[in-house]
Amino acid sequence: MSEPLLDRRGLLRAVAGAGVAGIAGTAGGLLLPGTASARTGTAARAVLAPAGFPDYRYIGTAFDKAALRYNPTNELIFPCVRGMYDKIARPLGRYHLYYAPHDAPGGICLAYGDALGGRFTEYPNNPVISNVWAPHYSVSHVSSPHMIWNAAERRFLMYFHGENNTTRLALSPDGVTFTYHGVVLTTAMIPGSTETSYARVFEHAVPGLGNRYVMVFMGVTGGKRKIFWGWSSDGRSWAFDPSPLVSPGGDGQSDLSGPSLLKRNGTTYVVYHGNSGNMFLTEVGNAFDREVHLGVFHRPLAGAPDNGRSAAPSFGTDGGVEYMFYEAGQRSGSTIAVARAV
Repeated sequence: MSEPLLDRRGLLRAVAGAGVAGIAGTAGGLLLPGTASARTGTAARAVLAPAGFPDYRYIGTAFDKAALRYNPTNELIFPCVRGMYDKIARPLGRYHLYYAPHDAPGGICLAYGDALGGRFTEYPNNPVISNVWAPHYSVSHVSSPHMIWNAAERRFLMYFHGENNTTRLALSPDGVTFTYHGVVLTTAMIPGSTETSYARVFEHAVPGLGNRYVMVFMGVTGGKRKIFWGWSSDGRSWAFDPSPLVSPGGDGQSDLSGPSLLKRNGTTYVVYHGNSGNMFLTEVGNAFDREVHLGVFHRPLAGAPDNGRSAAPSFGTDGGVEYMFYEAGQRSGSTIAVARAV
């Protein structure tokens, strides 16, 4: 199934290759967040981010990290925010926010709130998924939660990694209690890879594949972190493209991670962070057959809480206002921050 896809992608990349540098160069000259001119005038705002995406401005952290009951490593990563009010009866809050420590023991954690721009309350029995789940697995850590809603089944599907070479799936009727399903991705499925993690899953049908879902994730090949992808009809059984979807060279980076999918302008993009601390944007097209690097999507704050690094974005809309939850700060001290579109 994947051979024709690889041939098509290779052909399009060859045709587009000469234009990629020019496009990236143009994006590099855009008025980006953090500049004085970026804050003035409607005309300036129209070009604040590539492809017409909004400028997201930091408004605060999702909670007081120092007050959390469960915080074993002082490092919180990979937010995933989900509306619950239209899916289940009597949710803890209108929104659930999932996040995790990364270093051992990790643990998938939950907070809840009634507004994306407000504070979230820690669920008192975190972690909702731990690094030991007998008889299914016992690993050093679990992390990087990403949850989707299957309306036909009326249940949630939670993807998470542990160890870094294995992505797992658990199922839930309420986003609080989970049953283990199994492994959905390992390094054995991506030849030559040493890590496969930080997966996010989205509903998106790729022409000719007969799929309902796509997965974007970080894979390490040749000692470099790149963005890979796969597709599935049910969210449980997956096929994967062995070639990177997005490679770091087009952004002037050495490593990429924390991908998320965005749609706009009738096409599809992947947003992710690079080793510089910036988030970047690449158009992959609705058929996932393009790799057009568009430059910086979001620049981190120089000071707290970002301290030069913003990563792993998760997006939501509340009352018509767009929000971005993200991993803020350098590794070993990161937290979950919130930015609002302007």
